[in-house]
Amino acid sequence: MKRTRPLQLRQVTLGNGAPVRLQSMCNTRTSDAVATLAQIRQLTHAGCEIIRVAVPDTDAVNALSQIVAESPIPVIADIHFDYRLALGAIAAGVDGLRINPGNIGSEEGVRQVAEAAGERGCVIRVGANSGSVKRALIEKYNTLYPNALQQAMSEALVDSVLEQCERLERYHFTQIKVSLKSSDVRSTVMACRCFAERSDYPQHVGITEAGTLYRGIIKSATGIGALLLDGIGDTIRVSLTADPIEEIRAGVALLEAVGCRKAQPEFVSCPTCGRTQIQLQMLAEKVEATVQKMKSNGIAIPFRKIAVMGCAVNGPGEARDADLAMCGAKEGHVMICREGKPVGVWEEATAFSIFERMLQGENDVSI
Repeated sequence: MKRTRPLQLRQVTLGNGAPVRLQSMCNTRTSDAVATLAQIRQLTHAGCEIIRVAVPDTDAVNALSQIVAESPIPVIADIHFDYRLALGAIAAGVDGLRINPGNIGSEEGVRQVAEAAGERGCVIRVGANSGSVKRALIEKYNTLYPNALQQAMSEALVDSVLEQCERLERYHFTQIKVSLKSSDVRSTVMACRCFAERSDYPQHVGITEAGTLYRGIIKSATGIGALLLDGIGDTIRVSLTADPIEEIRAGVALLEAVGCRKAQPEFVSCPTCGRTQIQLQMLAEKVEATVQKMKSNGIAIPFRKIAVMGCAVNGPGEARDADLAMCGAKEGHVMICREGKPVGVWEEATAFSIFERMLQGENDVSI
């Protein structure tokens, strides 16, 4: 992983080789502290480590003290257009701000925000996306790269973010995290790689306006995954037009897939085919849901790898490699293996019940 400057958000360390942190954003009205805190707790339980809340007005600012005091994870205030809201959020004790120095107000406003944040140890995230880059920058790079629009956009994003960093640095503020995002995956990846070569500020990575659940997860996994495999990214958000809980579920799976987190356990299942004589999809989904429920309830699963396989072609190999496995046997029947050795063959419904008990650590699986 690329070494970036260390930052501290309450108990969460960012950068300098710390684990990649998972972030989301509430979709409640921040002025409703009770509803916002309820969502923060739900997201925290699912694996969220940093939460951002919108602060569009003074009613939202007035709710921040309670939210910050009762939130189990660091709170980032998302603020645009009015530096006074940023000052109010800092006074309320937020752990970080998301601002754009270019739209927060006058230079005097930027100075006041930078100095107040510095005094309180408040991190500031600056950033640009394809919709907020100055038109002059886009035109400049479109002229330089007339046949490479993605290259042009990536260069414009980098220049925009470096300019925002420089505005805060004028006031000796360096507790900065950055984001460079586009709805175009390639532009985002190019911009983040370029910035990583030019600066050691920690990066928050994601694909902006990625879309609804299915398409948004595909685009996010492609872009975020590519960057994480490059060692770029200190925090991530899988931005979805969906319930924020889905962002966390997708983010956890993504971090596990690229090796940034241990799966605990790793779960594999094969694609179905004409050889399959069991209800493979249903069994795999039931096992996955059981594992997720156990993990959500804080129950430790004593297996490194579990597998659900459809037939005798790939099943025996995965059964040998997995600590616990189900493999399709004769029609409507499933073989369960533990540590590569067969335990027995049962009808599907019975096999799942036994498998579930074994997942929970039960050794005596007699019927």
